[in-house]
Amino acid sequence: MTSVPPPTAELSADEARRIALRAQGFLGAPDRRGGVRGVLRHLGAVQLDTISVLARSHELIPYARLGAVGRKTVEDAYWTEGHSFEYWSHAACILPVEEWPHFAFRRRSYRARPHWNHDLPDGAYDTVIKQLRAEGPLTATELGGAKNGGEWWDWSASKVAVERALMYGEVVCTERRSWKRVYDLAERAIPDDLLHDELDDTECLRRLVRLAGQSLGVGTRADIADYHRLKGEQFDAVVADSGLVPVTVEGWSKPAWADPQALASEPRGRHRTTLLSPFDSLVWERARTERIFGFTHRLEAYVPKPKRVYGYFAMPLLSGGKLLGRVDPAREGTTLVARQVSLHSAKAVAPMAQALREAAQWVGCDSVRIERVDRAELTADLVKAVL
Repeated sequence: MTSVPPPTAELSADEARRIALRAQGFLGAPDRRGGVRGVLRHLGAVQLDTISVLARSHELIPYARLGAVGRKTVEDAYWTEGHSFEYWSHAACILPVEEWPHFAFRRRSYRARPHWNHDLPDGAYDTVIKQLRAEGPLTATELGGAKNGGEWWDWSASKVAVERALMYGEVVCTERRSWKRVYDLAERAIPDDLLHDELDDTECLRRLVRLAGQSLGVGTRADIADYHRLKGEQFDAVVADSGLVPVTVEGWSKPAWADPQALASEPRGRHRTTLLSPFDSLVWERARTERIFGFTHRLEAYVPKPKRVYGYFAMPLLSGGKLLGRVDPAREGTTLVARQVSLHSAKAVAPMAQALREAAQWVGCDSVRIERVDRAELTADLVKAVL
């Protein structure tokens, strides 16, 4: 681990929490001028996931920060006019197109050490490239079929080839169409001034560490490295030149770094009250969420139903800059169903009701039904409050 220079500031736990909230877009007036694209640029990465309950996670991210943005508006902001691309960051993420050069280190790594050992038939890779060049953006199905009945994830040779080309950077995912990736040649989809791998690995890592620190406001080595899934030693190699400054935070047992701009002014303004996707970058790292908010959260979608504690897709409730509970939502026709609600105290009833009503309206539901509340004595109050 890198040696840490003396801290430049000492932060209270509350100051660190508010700095993190502001950096993530939850403190202060929403940036409605920047809109969805502004949220993407601010966060640097918006995680994608197949699960759709209220909406897909990449829709929930701007909703949580901006309010009821039209869902078509969200998709258009991401996928039109070449403003973004999809690549491997924290996971599969939508990234601002300006970040294309920063991932040259990962593209080189994939080319030098392929992620998988699946053998492609002779000519399959070149065939996919030629087809994209001739026909323009295509899905895997349009390239010859995504499935083939084989063993390797049941992917066809053309799907394996185009995914390999995606990892190498010869192909880019320019949008999702009915949740299918749409592939195009990077030389056509990425602006000329960005389409290069001129940055060496150290510069790529330095920029990504700096950007992650800015998006988090303040974080430990693990927090900042995890944002774009860098290794700890990669963080160590560049943090001294990243522009981030060492700080100490009350109650944090490990060294931390902060964005100097985050320290330049006191975080003030209105807090958002909203439901969060479990894949929201405010809470996607469990240890950080516990450290900052004293809130233990786990996605239970892949936990056997009898072993779930909070539900399939429990969404944390953010209000007043704190996490006050969670709800496992579902939709039945035009009714938003709160299958299971967990509240930390009676003070969470009104914020949860507000968040549920607003989410219902956003997804086109005209009523909210409460099924179960972990604190039974609060059930009647919540039922009344959502009416």
